[in-house]
Parts: sequence; structure tokens; C-alpha cells
Amino acid sequence: MDNGTADGASDGDSAHTDDAPCASGYAEDPAGPYAGGPWRNYFLILLDRIPTPIAVCRAHGEVLIANPAMAAQWGAAPGQLRGRNLLDLFEPRAKAQLDKLSEALRLGRRSRYPVEVRWQAGSDGSVREGELTIDPVGDPSVRPPALLALLRVSETAPPPTPRGSASPVEARILTLAAGGATTASIGTALGLTVDGVNYHLTRLARRWRVQGRTALVARAYVLGVLSADSWPPAPA
Repeated sequence: MDNGTADGASDGDSAHTDDAPCASGYAEDPAGPYAGGPWRNYFLILLDRIPTPIAVCRAHGEVLIANPAMAAQWGAAPGQLRGRNLLDLFEPRAKAQLDKLSEALRLGRRSRYPVEVRWQAGSDGSVREGELTIDPVGDPSVRPPALLALLRVSETAPPPTPRGSASPVEARILTLAAGGATTASIGTALGLTVDGVNYHLTRLARRWRVQGRTALVARAYVLGVLSADSWPPAPA
């Protein structure tokens, strides 16, 4: 992972650079060895449901896929992080840690590398701190490997979303649902699978103790999650 950024580069352009691991499949599909058949969907569903912030990246840091927990750090939908670079999202606290990772990738070493980072939260603008664990993954014969990045947020981070409110991703799902969007179209708009959308809706239904999408939307207006005087629907 270096200071280069993939912003603005198309999948076709970046997949044919010297450092793109095309032979392993990671350059084209973040599911890697699970890209074929139903395993790809299982991989993506699992990623959606894991509460730990996770991203799969190319060796130079370009994000291939991020789960909802990772995107929530910036108040974004998962699909909005695709193509961004980890070094644009996180500020390493010690350059030496990043140099150690870059050298290990150059030499083909496989291990876990912790990098202390800080970033600005998208929800309230506060500066948060934590640790990224970078794990080279994929076929050992392919160099450079893809990177699996797991974020551990420090305990000084803001508390979890209160019971009566919704996360930015949940609010976006409710906004689209209130406008009549189907589950599939909501998933397409936010970079989620259909199962990922249903997962968030189910969690909201349990949290608010309501049943059905209509009741969820109504509850969202009552709780002030959706703006009562906006059309098309919009978050409050």
C-alpha cells in the first residue's frame, strides 16, 4: 500500500496495472476464491452482517468492497467507498508502521500488520482513533496480494446509535423505502445485497418493535428519522 490513489480510475484501467493481482481474481471480484457460483453471495452476505468494520483492497490501497460497518464511519453507503484509497480515508499515526507493511508486501511476506490511524467521522465531524489490521490474502503465488483491512475503533469513539434513532445507512434505506423503492433497487442504490437490505430492515423492526415496511416508515417519521415536510422523502 503506497500513497497512490485510485480515485477516478475505472475497473478496466486498474485491473491491468502491474500491481493488480488479476490471476487470483481479486482484481475483478473482492470475493476472491469465492467469486464463482453461490459462494460469492454467501461471502457478500456474511460481510454485510459482520459488525466489525471491514474492507477488501488492492495492494496499493484501492477499496474493492467495504461492509456497512466500515462505511458507517463516514456516514456513507458501502458502495460509496469503492474506488477510494485507504490513505485518503485514514491518517496513519506512525509512518514507520506503513513503511513496514510496504516492505513486507514487496518481499512477499504474509502476516498481520497493525497500523494506528485516525479519521474524521462523517456523522458528526469528530476525530476518531483506532487500529487497522492489514492482512495480505489470496493465493500465495500471486504477488502483490489483496489486502483485508479490519478496523478496531478505540473506546473513546462516540457511543452506539441510541435505540430510538437510525444509523446513516438505515436512514438511507428508510428514505428510499418511503419513496416506494423495491428491496432490489434499494440495494443497487446503496451498494448492498438484497439480503443486506433485509438484514437492516429486520434489525430496525426488532429495535422499534414494529412489523412490516409500512410500519417501519411510519415509525421513522414519528421518531424524526425522516423529515416530515420533505418530498421526495429525505432524512431529518
